[in-house]
Amino acid sequence: MDNLTEQHPAFMLEKVGAIVAAYVSRNAVDAAQLPDLIDQVHTAIADLRDKQGRGGPGYTGANAKQVEASIQHDGLISFIDGKPYKTLKRHLTAHGLTPERYRLQYGLPADYPMVAPGYAARRSEIARAIQLGHKAA
Repeated sequence: MDNLTEQHPAFMLEKVGAIVAAYVSRNAVDAAQLPDLIDQVHTAIADLRDKQGRGGPGYTGANAKQVEASIQHDGLISFIDGKPYKTLKRHLTAHGLTPERYRLQYGLPADYPMVAPGYAARRSEIARAIQLGHKAA
């Protein structure tokens, strides 16, 4: 099980329930068949998750070296696709994740940044230069 469903089993059950409910709303299913249907959907999701390389037995998330290597001055290396991003928020949203779920899913510390350090510094310099946040005289 991956860190997300391991620490939040209700998340997996919620998704399985939503899929089964959608299927049952459009297909005639006998009440006696529901337990098998639920089990099949759950197994299918678990298999897909395992094929993505996450959630195998003993998975504990990114190690300290991987976390450190993913934080570069001009970009954060995504654990989803391995590409660098100045900011992860839009990338995570495109993959249906929040920053909290991303950190949890990949075993990242709670203070893992969502913006590259160099990009944040550059934006801060721009804000200071235009005196953002200061009231006009």
